[in-house]
Amino acid sequence: MSSIKALERRLHKRLSELDTAGLTRSLRPPSGTDLASNDYLGFSRHPLLKHRMAEAVAQEGCGSTGSRLLRGEREHFRDLEQRFAAFKGVERALFFSSGYLANLAVLATMTEEGDVIYSDERNHASLIDGVRLSPARRVIFPHSDAGALARLLREDSSPGQKFVVTESLFSMDGDMAPLAEYAALCLANGAALIVDEAHAVGIYGAHGSGLIEVTGIDAFLSVNTAGKALGVSGAFVAGPAWAIEYLIQRARPFIFSTAPPPPIAAALHASLTLVESEPWRRHQLLDRSIYLHRRLNESGVRVPDGVSQIIPVLLGDNQRAVQVADALEQAGFDVRAIRPPSVAAGTARLRLSVNTNLSEVTLDRFVAALAAAMEAPAVCSAVCS
Repeated sequence: MSSIKALERRLHKRLSELDTAGLTRSLRPPSGTDLASNDYLGFSRHPLLKHRMAEAVAQEGCGSTGSRLLRGEREHFRDLEQRFAAFKGVERALFFSSGYLANLAVLATMTEEGDVIYSDERNHASLIDGVRLSPARRVIFPHSDAGALARLLREDSSPGQKFVVTESLFSMDGDMAPLAEYAALCLANGAALIVDEAHAVGIYGAHGSGLIEVTGIDAFLSVNTAGKALGVSGAFVAGPAWAIEYLIQRARPFIFSTAPPPPIAAALHASLTLVESEPWRRHQLLDRSIYLHRRLNESGVRVPDGVSQIIPVLLGDNQRAVQVADALEQAGFDVRAIRPPSVAAGTARLRLSVNTNLSEVTLDRFVAALAAAMEAPAVCSAVCS
């Protein structure tokens, strides 16, 4: 028992250090007007999705009962994957239980000893962890710096396969990767481009399939989360048929995971139908995003230039970010403070995420509340002397 007591003391010490640094987190359900979630198109509560999922529960039950290579496979999954592959304009897609699992699978499975992965320094944690699990050598390049990446690729003479990994729309900064430049560099250097479209799929492009569509590039693989704009859960890896088949045969996060509940597939069919039939939703989302960017700057709340639905309000201090988020909650708005390790030290922020259900009147009220909260005196953090 003494070793367990020592472990308890150690963990309490680590928790105390988090609290002192203003990094303690809490589990808090939704409350107030949503400017925090990734439900960009408002699909998570759409009547069609709820109806299709309820129908599938009645027909298929709640759980898949096993991995897809055991008894967990369903026709719903195969049909959905075929539809999503056509949506992305590629040969084949594979559905995973989460985007995290999908990224781990791609990066840990496709790479071998002697390969090199070039990863943007601000990539999502799931990409970072996938790179860490990979046997390949890791090279981190400066955020969205195509020039630096070109130099790194040019100077690397290793014989292994090279991979370039990036988000298309970065989840914490709301900026877009220079995909066209990356694709050209990969073509010139024999590298394979892997693009995480988590925050772009369903929103960007004439068909709503993401920023790969907008730029017209060919990526080796894309990872497309279904729990954000598509409003449900899970993720698709999309690309050439031979690469998807390799994942089915070799990817441990796929082979050894229980398949998603079959009703998820039915709901996602409905999501894709809405993306195709109601383009006004994504157009309205982008209009609202541009409007909020403009109104924030007009009110004196400086935010980076951009047009995406993700808008960071940089505050720097961890405690200050929490204080402003708490004030907004009191004013009826659900906005969360984002602190390390989700972002770099000293860059704590509010991550505003626009959704299509927000009116300009609501956004005006929010901007006024945010400006007032930021003018309030800062509460000294526990690290003040």
